[in-house]
Amino acid sequence: MTSHPAHRHSHTEAMLTVEEALERILSFFEPLEPARMPIAEAGGMVISEDVVSHLDVPPLDNSAMDGYAVASQSVSSAAPHAPATLRVIDKLAAGDLPTTPVGPGTAIRIMTGAPVPRGADAVVPFEDTDEVERRLKARTLDEISVRHPAGPGSNVRQAGRDLARGQTVLRRGTVIGPSQVGLLASLGHATVSVHRRPVVAILSTGDELVEPGLPLPEGRIYDSNGAGIAAAVMEAGGTPRQVGTARDDLESVNAKIDEGIDSDMLITSAGVSKGDFDMVKDVLTRRGSMQFWSVRMRPAKPLAFGLLSASDGSGRTVPHLGLPGNPVSALVAFEQFGRLAIAKMLGRDPAMRPRVRAVLTDPIHNTDGRRVYARAVVTKRDGRYYASLTGDQSSNLLTSMAAANGLAICPEDLELKQAGDEVDVLMLRWPPEVF
Repeated sequence: MTSHPAHRHSHTEAMLTVEEALERILSFFEPLEPARMPIAEAGGMVISEDVVSHLDVPPLDNSAMDGYAVASQSVSSAAPHAPATLRVIDKLAAGDLPTTPVGPGTAIRIMTGAPVPRGADAVVPFEDTDEVERRLKARTLDEISVRHPAGPGSNVRQAGRDLARGQTVLRRGTVIGPSQVGLLASLGHATVSVHRRPVVAILSTGDELVEPGLPLPEGRIYDSNGAGIAAAVMEAGGTPRQVGTARDDLESVNAKIDEGIDSDMLITSAGVSKGDFDMVKDVLTRRGSMQFWSVRMRPAKPLAFGLLSASDGSGRTVPHLGLPGNPVSALVAFEQFGRLAIAKMLGRDPAMRPRVRAVLTDPIHNTDGRRVYARAVVTKRDGRYYASLTGDQSSNLLTSMAAANGLAICPEDLELKQAGDEVDVLMLRWPPEVF
């Protein structure tokens, strides 16, 4: 059922859309400077300069089969009833360099990958010869009979067929995967130039927080945001640096900000909504140019973003993303904004995760004209995707987030998505049962 939120909820007009908030945030980030790293550790990184081949791959014509290197003319009339018998003059293993040329009526036994000797233009596979029968009769093979013809180039991999000297093989901006690592290794590269991983400092604020692993006094709670956001940063390709928790006082918050000021981004949780202590906002505002937004999304309406300055007068600044304090809100806000900022610093396209169209099995209610990201489990049956909500959608319930593999979206202008309706689902992960 379509409605008009401007009439129902006039206070939402001042809110930023998700896209507006994302555009403002991403405008502060660029790909980070290049750094060289071992190719085996570069998976998921983005190449910062074109890679040009300095050699041919393969460097020489080589055999695609185990068999015999021959001059094709010598076996052009070979047939099972009238085989061509050739004199075997040498043998070559992969890594050997041929020294004996092949001439009319001769052959060289050759293994896969070995360079094709001069004079040979084809390789006859073992199974097209009588090698097995001859070995049953004698230890050595002075001759071989070929039962089928082999044309020029048969079973020969030509030099430079995979890569040619001077060819651009990987372009700047390519995301490195196993095949790209293998390609770099085939060119002899032990390292590759990539946009380095961003270091992301993570700070939780609140007098009620206790770091995991410590005793829990009555009336306090463990800080789940610090570890949860650190894991999200790592999954996004960044290097998390947890600076711990800050109490709700000026000295504590300032000290913790100083610990994270030399990072590429500082993420805080809590202290950015209308009901939070003004002191936290005061610290952030005094340290730089901060904006406190209401974003038209649920969960994760309150958001802060800006630049924080070092307190030592060095002029050092760090982009700061202030997430809500509720743990689900913090993770959803990071998903929409923090993950894409990290992607841009890595040189990747800051695109959202894959989406699928799924049939809802539970309704999604939209009570205040915001875009709803409902935690859901996506399954596939009979070629269709289905999305089932993970229960109570309160923003403090991490169990419902942990059970979800996607976020089912109800648009801002709809009050209700009913069971049976199709929705877009932002996929957080792809479990095997969804494929």
